[in-house]
Amino acid sequence: MRGKWAAGIAPKHFTWIFPGQLAISERPGGFTANHRRVRRQEEIIWLEGQEFTRIISLLGTPHNLAAYDERKIASSNFEIPLIGEAGEALLTCFQELERALNAGEKVLLHHDELSDVTLGVLAGFLAWSQKTESGPQSIAVTERLTGRPLGPVARTLVTASLALPVATS
Repeated sequence: MRGKWAAGIAPKHFTWIFPGQLAISERPGGFTANHRRVRRQEEIIWLEGQEFTRIISLLGTPHNLAAYDERKIASSNFEIPLIGEAGEALLTCFQELERALNAGEKVLLHHDELSDVTLGVLAGFLAWSQKTESGPQSIAVTERLTGRPLGPVARTLVTASLALPVATS
């Protein structure tokens, strides 16, 4: 690649949560029907150039994982159930995210699109890891950082997060 595309392009709705450590975005390449392989490649090149070392996908499917592996970016995949009990999946995801951040990794968290699932997991993580003082504060911080309101799915995920054993780091 040459020219302005050589450095890649930032994923859509890319937002730093902890600058230089944790960011969220839409899935590199776009969501489901709008997914483009070339765009995915350009966005992964950009992530690589920004020195991201881990990508945590909330898709629940292996989409993009092979592409991350090709670029030697570690990745994890967590399916967060929206019906029934999400606690176990959230706890496992939060523990991995906390380990990665404590190890100094630069992490991108994404779902198919930047939706209530991503925002709810993020806000839940902020509350669970005690980076905020309460569930309502984690919701307010997430809304302020992303410029998006948290809907019922996100708020349910935050509530589920508050019932989990607290982070011990």
